[in-house]
Amino acid sequence: MEAEKIDIRILLLSLAAVILVEMGTRALVSFDIASPIALTGAARLIEISLILVIVITWGKGIDSLGLSGATIASGFTRGLLWSTAFGVVAAAVFGIVYAAGANPLELIHTRLPEEHSEIILFFLVGGVVAPVAEEILFRGVIYGFFRRWGIVTAIIVSTIIFVLAHAIFSRIPVTQAVGGILFALAYEVEENLIVPITIHILGNFAIFILGSGIALACL
Repeated sequence: MEAEKIDIRILLLSLAAVILVEMGTRALVSFDIASPIALTGAARLIEISLILVIVITWGKGIDSLGLSGATIASGFTRGLLWSTAFGVVAAAVFGIVYAAGANPLELIHTRLPEEHSEIILFFLVGGVVAPVAEEILFRGVIYGFFRRWGIVTAIIVSTIIFVLAHAIFSRIPVTQAVGGILFALAYEVEENLIVPITIHILGNFAIFILGSGIALACL
């Protein structure tokens, strides 16, 4: 991947935009004026729009993020291949861990919304909108900025920030750490942001379906 596609101005403007939107969203959630899931979805859509505007206006265009209309189909296909390969590896690792006497599925426990009407919204926001927003920010902008100091540095820094942004302190953030590394590697190899977006979406759906199944089985 070509380094120095994302400069410090794009990084800072993007981070500032996301932080401001997140702060506003938290304030709205505290007022209980709408569903937290709906507000989160709206926030992610706004963040996507703002980052794209920033990159188009002050950067080198969306091509600098690895996004272009001509690469959507190929990116989706490559993402499916990466997802399949990773799924096979993950299944093998889970089998080994399970054979050792541990339950690896406990790492992906997912709490579904209590209201049935919000379950579809939960899958839409958490499974589609959020992955797109996160890949544009964490891989497109953050990884793209730190790539000037090498692949290893960019992977480590973007993954650490990705893990911290999810604010999971109750357990070891294995899924976030593995996901961050996988998404960055796929982005580096393919130079197409649609690839990690596809992997992220399919991965989240798999986690939600498996995790919610575990939760229902425990009721």
